[in-house]
Amino acid sequence: MIDTYNVVTVFLLCLGPSAGDKQNPCAAEQQEHPAQMSVGLEKVVIVIQSQRNSYHANRALQRKMEILQQAAELGKGVPVVLFLHELSHYEGDWSILPALPRLSAAYGESASWLFFAEEETRLKIPALLRILSRYPAQQEWFLGKRLHDNDASIIHHYAFSEDPSSFGYPDPAAGWALSAPLYRRLAERIQHENLKSDFTIDLKHEISLYIWEEGNGPELTAVPEFCTEPRDGCATTFTSYLPDCGDLVSKNDVFVAVKTCHKFHSERVPVVKATWEKDASFIEYYSDVTDASIPTIDLGVPNTVRGHCGKTFAILRRFVSKTVPKTDWLLIVDDDTLISLPRLRQLLRCYDPTEAVILGERYGYGLLRTGYSYTTGGGGMVFSRTAVSRLLSSGCSCYSDDAPDDMVLGRCLASVGVPITHSPLFHQAQPGDYSEMLASLQQAVSFHKHWGTDPIAVYRQWLHDAHPRDEL
Repeated sequence: MIDTYNVVTVFLLCLGPSAGDKQNPCAAEQQEHPAQMSVGLEKVVIVIQSQRNSYHANRALQRKMEILQQAAELGKGVPVVLFLHELSHYEGDWSILPALPRLSAAYGESASWLFFAEEETRLKIPALLRILSRYPAQQEWFLGKRLHDNDASIIHHYAFSEDPSSFGYPDPAAGWALSAPLYRRLAERIQHENLKSDFTIDLKHEISLYIWEEGNGPELTAVPEFCTEPRDGCATTFTSYLPDCGDLVSKNDVFVAVKTCHKFHSERVPVVKATWEKDASFIEYYSDVTDASIPTIDLGVPNTVRGHCGKTFAILRRFVSKTVPKTDWLLIVDDDTLISLPRLRQLLRCYDPTEAVILGERYGYGLLRTGYSYTTGGGGMVFSRTAVSRLLSSGCSCYSDDAPDDMVLGRCLASVGVPITHSPLFHQAQPGDYSEMLASLQQAVSFHKHWGTDPIAVYRQWLHDAHPRDEL
């Protein structure tokens, strides 16, 4: 693959410049700093926020080839394009801050800008260079498409609760940039201090907080040409978190496990049955008591107030037994998780079930140094059969029945070298805890918690679609 890639790269660079940049969407834009020299490609390091999973690595490679193609046609140098998952062997590089010292050491003397983009972010290189040229590269700049909270959010620890909209953070789908003075200073700072929290929950917001440094650092500067929806003048656009990878995964290839307990049989289980249960071919409810009216299954694990590690590992063992239908995929959810199974099946068609895949919303613990990642339980955890077999054969287990199952699984997976695969379509919290401008909300696979809401109304508004192909 590497040899083929090198040959193609050389071919693209030999194409030479095109007849000219025929489209100049930003020609009439307001120039904040007209005296600035134009930024050359050699001064920009593009970091694609890639993942180790084969599907995501291939998508990142496609983006890189598109960028090199544009560079060859432009004929103004060769950009450095990096894959985030290849910067080092440390899996926690996805949280960006641990990677900054390495990026600064390698490119701090040569690169005026670091530009971060997702695998599905499309770049227009000429427009990107024109935009970066508007900002003096010798100053500290943090650029992006500005998002903000409308209400105080639990996932942001209710920061700026008096005026949530006052603090901006970037939409990663549109791309975001750091100037050299800023990323060099951040890299130095990271090496000499600890973060205030050991947990990485919402990366984009936490990076913004770290850069802002309680008012001592720069705020995010909104760049209107960093876009998700295509329109005139955009330097970036975003395709979809639900790309077309072929036919939907069959309903018969997904086994659904719902964790519940006796006290929620009459409160939460009816919501599942009134919303998304009908979209499951194989579904079982696991409780601390047997209730034939649902029905539930008692796995012989006592109910715990928190953690549920014992119950989750019992579900994993049951999945690979001959007791339940054999499927490629296992979905484990809480009884207060709302999920769109048709959208999940759309998403799963991009993944190879013979690969060890753990999919969901990725959180991190202690990632600045030597921590680990995990999939949040409330948003739903998806396992390929291969991943479950590999996990169980490792001998990893709970240290107690009430240990946090998602975090224990994260540590186990890190020990056997299975990466957590992130999808922003899974949500640990409710829709109102996220910026309404996020593209991931419109294609959401899941939300969690029923506090202060009508969960059936939430499901109908955010997750229910007409799916003519759903019976395939």
